[in-house]
Amino acid sequence: MTARHTVIDSRLGELTLVADQGALTGVYFRHHWHPPTAETLGEYVEPAADELFSRTGEQLREYLAGERTQFDLAIALVGDPVRRRIWDRLVDIGYGQTKTYGSLAAELADGTTAYEVGQAVGRNPLSIVVPCHRVVGKDGALTGYAGGLERKRFLLDLEEPAPAVAGKLF
Repeated sequence: MTARHTVIDSRLGELTLVADQGALTGVYFRHHWHPPTAETLGEYVEPAADELFSRTGEQLREYLAGERTQFDLAIALVGDPVRRRIWDRLVDIGYGQTKTYGSLAAELADGTTAYEVGQAVGRNPLSIVVPCHRVVGKDGALTGYAGGLERKRFLLDLEEPAPAVAGKLF
């Protein structure tokens, strides 16, 4: 195993980035609900000394500044097959869009419940990059987020389509 990690600053606070070989495997907030284990972190490296971490940091900065709408990074979602199927669905939720836990469960069409979707979404190891913040409760209600609801609101507001934002100005 060639796991490694680094820590970067962002508009949302300190982020821990984790990678294994050439793929990003984790983006975690400080006080994340489900942080990585010491075993999965691997050795610490300086962000500038690692090409993947440098690219990730730059793309996160661009995204959080409203200059990027999608990520172009090699990622690896590490988890059981059920969670990976759910996480794969998250990648398909477009910038500025949301889906409910129930609609994701219905898309899976395998008996997975909205609650089970919520459990998997809450354990998404690639926060922001795999956009679990785009999953909302019934009727668009904000529900739990491993990085905290304040961060989830920030991310959803950041992605709010320009016409909707412009309409609020008048």
